[in-house]
Amino acid sequence: MKFIKQVGLLFLVTIILGSCVSQKNVAYFQTPNPSSDSASFEISNLYAATIQPSDILSIDISSLSQEASLMVNPHLPMQAASVTQQATQYNNPPAAIGYLVDNQGQVTIPLIGKVKVSGLTTFVAADTITRRLDNLLVQPTVNIRILNFKISVLGEVVRPAVYTIPNEKVSIPEAIAMAGDLTIYAKRDNILLVREVNGKRTFNRIDITQRNLFNSPFYYLHPNDILYIEPGKGRITSSDRSIQLAPIIISGLTLIATLLLAALKK
Repeated sequence: MKFIKQVGLLFLVTIILGSCVSQKNVAYFQTPNPSSDSASFEISNLYAATIQPSDILSIDISSLSQEASLMVNPHLPMQAASVTQQATQYNNPPAAIGYLVDNQGQVTIPLIGKVKVSGLTTFVAADTITRRLDNLLVQPTVNIRILNFKISVLGEVVRPAVYTIPNEKVSIPEAIAMAGDLTIYAKRDNILLVREVNGKRTFNRIDITQRNLFNSPFYYLHPNDILYIEPGKGRITSSDRSIQLAPIIISGLTLIATLLLAALKK
């Protein structure tokens, strides 16, 4: 009986060792120097989204005269409802209602006509429209938001989906958190970021196991970015359970045979 218990214990240890995953391959934001774990550094990669052609903008125009404000911004109630819905629904968001930026980077606003907004942040665009309204409204106030700021998270995450970002700013860790975090099978040191820049599609590799991610130019995601998390060897192997268990079973049987031979010799 004692011999059988020893064999069982050794077999259990073999299974555990064969299924262990290295913490180094799973942990986020590691540092080469553990002694500097509490170190800090300046934030140098601040990001503000800029308006691009085909964007849909919520433009809220108000002034001391409510009637005049409604003339300039007739579909304001629908815009406000759209922003609220998008803030609470990440999956399958409703169609955005607002001002479409044309191919020339302009929006058409009642009373003042076309305004060039492409390449501007929402704050600068709001200031530009405010100056155009100064002669038409009393103390106008303009607030602009990008309604179609969305990213895609695919691959080895809990909830792959297209996510709409209400505040126009999202980092890679935040995107991963929205998607329910990476699965244990995810390849954390070789994440693919697909981005459109100046009419070209770029493919960039990111390692989130290292702390220098926070200084990366890709730390903040841009509109229409695609984040793809590749499966590691563990996921590929687990698709065939027999292949995964074969080395462990063979090792266990070999161990048992060795111990039996040793016991017979005694």
